[in-house]
Parts: sequence; C-alpha cells; structure tokens
Amino acid sequence: MLEVKGIAAASGISIGPAYKISKEEFVIAKEPIEAGDIANQIQLFEEALIRTRKDIMELQKRIAVEMGQEQAEIFDAHLLVLEDRMLIEEVITRIKQEKLNVAYIFSEVLKKYVSVFAKIEDEYLKERIADINDVGKRVLRNLLGKERKWFEELKEKVVVVAHDLSPSDTAAMHKHKVCAFVTDIGGKTSHTAIMAKSLEIPAVVGLESATAKIKTGDTLIVDGSMGSVIINPDEKTLRKYRQEEAKLKGITDKFFSTRDLPTITKDNKEIRIHANIELPDEVPSAKLHGAWGIGLYRTEFFYMNRNDLPTEEEHYQAYKYVAEEMKPYPVVIRTLDLGGDKFLSQFEMPQEMQPFLGWRAIRFCLAQPDIFKVQLRAILRASVHGKLKLMYPMISGIEELQQANKILKEAKQELKKGKKAFDDNIEVGVMIEVPSAAMTADLLAKEANFFSIGTNDLIQYSLAVDRANEKVAYLYEPAHPAVLRMIKGIIDIAKNSGIRVGMCGEMAGEPALVLILLGLGLDEFSMPPSVIPEVKYIIRSVSLKQAQEIANEALGLSTGREIEKFSQIKLREILQ
Repeated sequence: MLEVKGIAAASGISIGPAYKISKEEFVIAKEPIEAGDIANQIQLFEEALIRTRKDIMELQKRIAVEMGQEQAEIFDAHLLVLEDRMLIEEVITRIKQEKLNVAYIFSEVLKKYVSVFAKIEDEYLKERIADINDVGKRVLRNLLGKERKWFEELKEKVVVVAHDLSPSDTAAMHKHKVCAFVTDIGGKTSHTAIMAKSLEIPAVVGLESATAKIKTGDTLIVDGSMGSVIINPDEKTLRKYRQEEAKLKGITDKFFSTRDLPTITKDNKEIRIHANIELPDEVPSAKLHGAWGIGLYRTEFFYMNRNDLPTEEEHYQAYKYVAEEMKPYPVVIRTLDLGGDKFLSQFEMPQEMQPFLGWRAIRFCLAQPDIFKVQLRAILRASVHGKLKLMYPMISGIEELQQANKILKEAKQELKKGKKAFDDNIEVGVMIEVPSAAMTADLLAKEANFFSIGTNDLIQYSLAVDRANEKVAYLYEPAHPAVLRMIKGIIDIAKNSGIRVGMCGEMAGEPALVLILLGLGLDEFSMPPSVIPEVKYIIRSVSLKQAQEIANEALGLSTGREIEKFSQIKLREILQ
C-alpha cells in the first residue's frame, strides 16, 4: 500500500481499477518537398485548421449542452490559437523557405510556442500550455489522419491516470466509464480541475509521479477532498473508505430527498432557490435538481464563436422556451455581459490593460444601443410567455441605470408601434457587483425592482484580487469581514426600500456560507443546479432565528479564515 499526495481538484471519494493513458507523442519525419508541392502543403495545413476548428466548435456545442456554457468557454482559448496569425504565417513562411513537409514544420513551430510559455513565471499562464498542446495535437491528427479515442476501450468503471489531461480528454469522459482521475501535473486553476467539478467526479492533480508509481489494473482510492491517492490499499483501508464512500452517497441521497419541497426554514420563512444557467438546454437540469426559478440566465453564448450578430428572433425563441419551461416560476435574464474574459467574435473589442475594469457589460451596451435594443425587444416579446424579469450587469451608479432604462423605454415604444405584445410592467433589476453600486444602493433602489448580488466580481473588486491569478488567489476570500459587511449593507438597504434581494454569485452555492447569508436576510439564492439540493436541505434544517444568531456572531470575527471555520462548525452541528 502506498499513499501519494497531490492537489484536491474535485471533492468526493472513488474506488476503482487504474486505467493509465499513455502520453500522446507524435514522431514526425522531416521530409523535403519539391517547389511544386509547396502550394499543396499549404492547402493541407489550411484544411487541417478548418477541420480542427469545426471539431472544436462541435465539441464546444456538446459540452455546453451536457456540462454548461462555462465549461464550453474553456475551448474559446483553443479557437483563438487556431486564429493566431503569427503562428499561421510562420508555418506558411517556413514551408516556403525550408521546403519541408507541413506536419514537421507545424510541430516545430508548436514546440517553439510551448517553450516560450514554459519560461513565463506566471503559474496561470503556464497552465495555458495545455491549451496550446491540445489544439496542436488536434491539428497534427488532422494532418496525419489519426484519431484518439481511448475512452471507447473502457469496459468497466475506472480511475483514469495520466501525466496530464487536455480539456478534450476530460470532456471525453462525460457519460463514459470514469469514476475519478489523477494526473502528474495541473493545479486548481487548470481547465482539467474546472471540468472535473462539472463532471461531479473526484479528481486529484499535481501528483508529480503518479504515472511512474501506478500501473493499469492497480486498485486506487481517490480522495478528491483531501488530495490523496492510495495505491493498492489493504483490506482495512478499503473497508474504511468504502464506508466513507457510502456515507457520502447517503448524504447526497438525503439532500435529494427534499429537492421537490419548498425551501422553508423551521420557523416558516420561505426562501427562493433558483438556478444559474447559460443555455436553454440547461433548464431540464435546473428542474431536475429542484430549482423553483432561474435567478441568472447568462446570455453571452448568443454572441460567442460566430461571424454575425444574433437576430432578435434567435433571442426571442430562446427566451420564450425558457419562460414556458419554467412557468410559473420566474426567470431573470441578465443582459449582455461581454468584455473582461468574454469577447465578441465578430466585433472588434479593444485590447485593454485591465479588461475586467474596462469596456464591458452595461458600458458596452450603452455605447452600442442598437445591439442592446435587439436583445431588450426580444426579452420584452418573450415576457408574455412566462414570468420574465431582466437585470443589468455591472451598474456602477444611478446614471447608468437611468440610461439603460431610457433605451428600454425606446424598445417598448418600438414594439408598441409594431403592435407586438409584451409585459409593460416587466420587473427590472440591478446586479450589485461593483463597490460603488453597493455604496449607493439606496439611490439605485429608488429605480430598481430588485437587487441581485454578483459576488464573483464584487469580491474581486472589493479586495483588489484578480481571481484568475494563482499568486494572489489566497486573498480571494468570500468570508472576508469586508465582504460580509458590504453584503449586509446591501441587504439592509433593499429591505428598507421594500425590494427583494438575491445573490447569483458562486458564494450563494457555498454550503458553509449559506447559514450566514440566510441570517443576513437574503431572500433568494441562485446557483449552479448541482448544488441546489444541498443548499435547500441546509435551509430546511435551520430556523431563521438560528441563522441570524450565527450571522451576528460571524460578523464579530476578525478574519475570513475564522469566519469560514466557524461557519463549517455550525453547519456540521445543524446537519448532525
């Protein structure tokens, strides 16, 4: 028996036989070509790029449906590599100058790019080497006529062991016989780790020498919560972990037992639990997990990876479907939130030093009213098919809210002129995700029907932490006293103004913080569908009075670490 430690990437426990994937290597001969064959080699290269782009976009579409748009967006980086003019021109120029076969030239250029990224000190950028390698191997497979379908060989549930797993490999695991995976390299911000959570299977990465120590067929215990892998455990250890595995399954089943029940505290306070979605195809998952509404319908996917702007009819049909499917529950549609880390394929977005602080979200929409109005008209038209609400992202002050509402009013007038039906009283909300909005929430409350706290950006902006930067990731603390005080201030203002306040950031789905948020007075929680049963179970297990006492005690603590530890202890006490 041997235990090895790595980085916990996705929680849970799994036991199964190891299935080791060999590192995919391409041995490509250096072959001279005649001058008359240069055009043919360039054509082969261009055709491989086109096929690769088609393959990735098809995979992206499938992942969006099966795992969610956030996971599908991982492949945006791959598409950008395929469009890198410097890379493409270098390959073509070298074919002409060196008169060598395209597969060899491309592999050499690829090695050069990987070498450049490997020398960068930033850990986050280093991990993007996996994206370049993944795309490069896809292009080489298309050039050489090869296929990689290791997952089709699986006959039983296995633990996949690999030096590294590309996003493509991880995506291939979906709905195949994989109960966990472990890798030599990778970190918490790697795409492999992100996708493991979506697959809801345990994963440990960064084990360094897992492939050297593990053989196919070895029995493995993967503890994704503790970041440990036990190779060929003895019977006593196996029994212990099988009990833990069964216990975890029992807890999950217990959570699911309340998914169809209303979310009511022990002293009869009703809380609304909603789902965050990015595609209409995610509605069945939201309903399956017990959502009583959609608290955040992200709409950026309409604009991604296409060469034209989406039509009003495309928007309308998608919104209509979600409204009808969720009826009589509410659906909150967030208007276009491009910029930051999401870019419009067909629109020239400026290169910015600080994209998260730049021309994005409502700022972009107010500067492009024609694009904005197309979406607003579609939302209004779809509002007659269900209980739709609309919400503006990244509002920083009252003027932006007023400008957005002015464009909304123009959209309504255009629909009236065209004799098209819509709900003239549709509720209009504001995402509170900028500190200036939190500080002027009393002013915004005069012109908004509801607030939704977007904690992902609010925490980032309040604590001055780039959440994608591994070097300062430890400073990104949802339980930081400053964050909790700011949230309390937003909720208090909303209550005093007579409007409802929800939360749609990742924090709303953190079990350890649910009790505090409930005690602070949050009316609605919106989260990824997979965590809804657990959050619902927690809220049904406590009284509002208990939650308020826990929140008050938490607000008296000095650090985020203290608050998180305290909330975990309280959660365990309540769930026992």
